[in-house]
Amino acid sequence: MASDRIYAHERILQEIESTDTACVGPTLRSIYDDQPNAHKRFMEKLDARIRNHDREIEKMCNFHHQGFVDAITELLKVRADAEKLMGQVTDTNRRLQDAGRETEEVIRCRVQQRNMATTVEKLQLCIPGTNAASASVRKILLFSFEQCYPYRFCQIMAENLPRLREEIKDISMSDLKDFLESIRKHSDKVGETAMRQAQQHRTFNSAVAKQASMGHYIKPVYSLNERTHAHTPNGLLMDDDTGDDEADEEILTAQDLVDFSPVYRCLHIYTVLGDRETFENYYRKQRKKQARLVLQPQANMHETVEGYRRYFNQIVGFFVVEDHILHATQGLVTRAYTDELWNMALSKIIAVLRTHSSYCDDPDLVLELKNLIVIFADTLQGFGFPVNRLFDLLFEVRDQYNETLLKKWALVFREIFELDNYSPIPVETEEEYKLVVSRFPFHDAEIEKQDFPKKLPMSQSVPQIYTQVKEFIYASLKFSESLHRSSTEIDDMLRKSTNLLLTRTLSSCLQNLIKKPHIGLTELVQIIINTTHLEQACRYLEEFITNITNVSPETVHTTRLYGLSTFKDARHAAEGEIYTKLNQKIDEFIQLADYEWGMAESDGRASGYLMDLINFLRSTFQVFTHLPGKVAQTACMSACKHLSTSLMQMLLDTELKQISMGAIQQFNLDVIQCELFASSEPVPGFQGDTLQLAFIDLRQLLDLFMVWDWSTYLADYGQPTSKYLRVNPATALALLEKMKDTSKKNNIFSQFRKNDRDKQKLIETVVKQLRSLVNGMSS
Repeated sequence: MASDRIYAHERILQEIESTDTACVGPTLRSIYDDQPNAHKRFMEKLDARIRNHDREIEKMCNFHHQGFVDAITELLKVRADAEKLMGQVTDTNRRLQDAGRETEEVIRCRVQQRNMATTVEKLQLCIPGTNAASASVRKILLFSFEQCYPYRFCQIMAENLPRLREEIKDISMSDLKDFLESIRKHSDKVGETAMRQAQQHRTFNSAVAKQASMGHYIKPVYSLNERTHAHTPNGLLMDDDTGDDEADEEILTAQDLVDFSPVYRCLHIYTVLGDRETFENYYRKQRKKQARLVLQPQANMHETVEGYRRYFNQIVGFFVVEDHILHATQGLVTRAYTDELWNMALSKIIAVLRTHSSYCDDPDLVLELKNLIVIFADTLQGFGFPVNRLFDLLFEVRDQYNETLLKKWALVFREIFELDNYSPIPVETEEEYKLVVSRFPFHDAEIEKQDFPKKLPMSQSVPQIYTQVKEFIYASLKFSESLHRSSTEIDDMLRKSTNLLLTRTLSSCLQNLIKKPHIGLTELVQIIINTTHLEQACRYLEEFITNITNVSPETVHTTRLYGLSTFKDARHAAEGEIYTKLNQKIDEFIQLADYEWGMAESDGRASGYLMDLINFLRSTFQVFTHLPGKVAQTACMSACKHLSTSLMQMLLDTELKQISMGAIQQFNLDVIQCELFASSEPVPGFQGDTLQLAFIDLRQLLDLFMVWDWSTYLADYGQPTSKYLRVNPATALALLEKMKDTSKKNNIFSQFRKNDRDKQKLIETVVKQLRSLVNGMSS
């Protein structure tokens, strides 16, 4: 019996599961018609069956869970379109309701009752068109209402369609204008990202070159580090700083940074409506206007590197957007259009950079500008824009950079010269000596043998100048980096800029230094010594450049350094200044002379001013011991000749009217001291009495007057062997006339003394003969 009941319950459960809901009643009634407790047992069976089904449902759900999740994800993706569709359907419904209210109330009610079913059926035909209108503007614009045209709402929609099309065009154009305004304001962000990534990926240049040689072109992909991005309604991706320093680098391209959908949408709408040309013309016209604004620099752009950076960022951003539009649309912009736009922009950029860089006098800023131009050029070259003219511009910027360097180093050199003590460098220990020779290539076997302390011949400015020239070469080299030039070209640029430093800047500083009033003879001597050592160090500068560029100096067309001529010219100028200052000093002593030209007898000793002058010359020439021998000899000979000439001019001064024989004797004592000085060899190297010959004119003139040997002078005049060969008749005449006037004035009673009368007659006779000789010479 129990088994029969179990079987009966199973059969009932199967009937309930398989039978239509309307037939379940009789089946359930049979349970209650059975034994009194049968329904309880059935309920237990039913609960067990429900639990079995629950387990099966759970298994099935688990099995299809991932598919369910995927479906939900897909559903969420279409949620936005569904909402948009709902809005459009609601709007369509509102329009249908408004149209329906225009019909008479009775007719509306009857038609609504009679045609309810028909309306539902026909609306089913309209649903595909409505859905297509929501999903695509093209389907809205092209949808045909032929199947439902006999109905009033379809006629209304057909009548309103042109207006809807214009509204759609206006809305899309409004979105495009918003996009253009936003991209104009934020193109610098796009450019900043592109330039930053170009800089970060410069190490890829070798790989790019390798790929290019294999026939493949690698277009750079730009990324933005440690940023997250969100779309904004204006089409831009705005940065959201997360502060997560460990965030992975995110690779971003132009379409990642900018939402171009307003452009695509507007282009598509105008194309469908047959008005694409109008859209293309409008877009290109607006972008050209924006290009002109982008290319207009700030007035103070040249003052900071940030001004240049913003300028480049805006330009790069503009052309990155245009490059994307070129490749992502079908002819909205063409290669010819972008090339024309770029050529126009490039000419403007070059003019702007040429002008603004000329205002800059800071070499560091010019160097940063050069680096920005290189990154700017590399970035745009990666997008296919030709940039050769930019690299040509860099040669002009290089000249500007060199000019700013030269001005900077002129100040450095001047400061070094101002702080120099113009004394040999003292070295107390071996360490000090090694420190000096590590900064300057000095080698002297004799000095190296000397015990400490000792002195090096040059002053402290020499190693400082040498070090600064090397620093200049390093600074000049910085500009040559990343210019894609060969080692030979870099070597040539370094040598040319160094030549400018030596021949123009350093040479000018040396010439100005030499001419300064406070530079005395001691300083000039030291300057000559310094330039000699700097000249010898030029070959080490040649080697220094060669080691940097690895270009052999024997290479054809290698530029040579002109330092030798620079230091030679400076040395010659210093030598000339020594001669000039020596002569000026001699003149100062000569001005102290206070001869009593009418004295009857000499003092018996040389004048005090002359002895002071000779002592000065003697001490001065002792300082000349470190000078090259020829320079010291020339200075000494020049000083003696100038002294002799000055003494002669003193005797023949037109303002001096009378000279006594006692004055002549005193003057002779002074000349004797000069001759003794010359014979004492104040500077070694003179042969025989070469230096005394500087005073030969004075000596012969004074001897003629002291001995009163006129007969010999007149008899031997013009003979090569004449004792008074160096005495000019005009000179003798001028001096004799001064003595004649003295004889007349001082000898009041001379006419009463026969000897004096005879002497006066002799003087007059000699004067006549001398005048005859002078006239004969002039004729």
